[in-house]
Amino acid sequence: MQSDKIQIFDTTLRDGEQVPGCKLDTQQKLIIAERLDFLGVDVIEAGFPVSSPGDFTSVQEIAKLVKNAAVCGLTRAVKKDIEVAADALRLASKPRIHTGIGTSDSHIQHKFNASKEEVIRRAKDAVSYAKNFVDDVEFYAEDAGRTDNAFLAKVCEEVIKSGATVLNIPDTTGYCLPEEYGTKIKYLKDNVKGIENVIISCHCHNDLGLATANSIAGAINGARQIECTVNGIGERAGNTALEEVVMILKQHPYLNLQTDINTKLLYDTSMMVRERMGMPVQPNKAIVGANAFAHSSGIHQDGVIKNRETYEIINPADVGVTESAIVLTARSGRAALAYRAKKIGYELTKIQLDTAYKTFLQFADRQKEVIDEDIHQIMKQVNKISKIAIA
Repeated sequence: MQSDKIQIFDTTLRDGEQVPGCKLDTQQKLIIAERLDFLGVDVIEAGFPVSSPGDFTSVQEIAKLVKNAAVCGLTRAVKKDIEVAADALRLASKPRIHTGIGTSDSHIQHKFNASKEEVIRRAKDAVSYAKNFVDDVEFYAEDAGRTDNAFLAKVCEEVIKSGATVLNIPDTTGYCLPEEYGTKIKYLKDNVKGIENVIISCHCHNDLGLATANSIAGAINGARQIECTVNGIGERAGNTALEEVVMILKQHPYLNLQTDINTKLLYDTSMMVRERMGMPVQPNKAIVGANAFAHSSGIHQDGVIKNRETYEIINPADVGVTESAIVLTARSGRAALAYRAKKIGYELTKIQLDTAYKTFLQFADRQKEVIDEDIHQIMKQVNKISKIAIA
């Protein structure tokens, strides 16, 4: 069966930059945008042009720079927003305007103090107006995760009639469970007239740690675009992580879903974003964390040394990591010590290894990690007892 393409919509430069302390200047944004284009993303959401002169300039410059991806500008369902976004995107080879409005009862009542009919009218007007400037118009139903499915379907049907090409169904508050979010996407596929002519997009937040799971559930149920950020950065607990959804689809080929991302660039791209934004990644972060391919348990180390696949479902090279890391701690076994010793030039016999391991444990009990310099010291002590062959 031929695989379906999942478009990757990257919003690192818009939603990701809304994180406190992650402000980027135009030049930094251009560097990241160029890398995202090279990485193979389908859409780069470059910013919210009406929000500030700086953001307008950034979107404008990114629109000129990017060669392959569509460049997208965010707006509210406001004519001025749309006009400014269109101006910023004027020189883009593939411009997209991303406009929308809140659709949940909470947003309609408390944010807009409006009726459902008024929200539908504003949604239709925004999409229709954006179509005057670009062919590619994405509509977002903010807080769709908490929106009644029947009303959400009605909104979607009306904006399709108005010319929307992409329907963004955001779990804005990160509230949905995967089954619930997947069911919502399926409901729209089954109940919205004209849905076969547009792309359904997932934009999931991570407030309950379910952003990636929800996005995958959406894709399984018919969504064909996932909105995400490098390292999962974003407001509050963050967004769906680009590297996670890409590798999930790659590692589960039976889903028949694929992306155009060059996965070998994932780690370097992650490093670029964390350095430019000053936003560290926790060591245990999936795919790109420092410990993602590191092993310190003796049982795990022995298994990985014998056959990497015993404890690793991803080849580190597939995401741009040189090799698995065997970290020496008091939990490490003889196999790990022999492996690391050989890496730096020591070929140990079984008797030499037994002697070295006793000394190693003394080092390991004194410090969190035994590094290469410590191994040299251990080998000096062992060499007094028996000559060590240099590999």
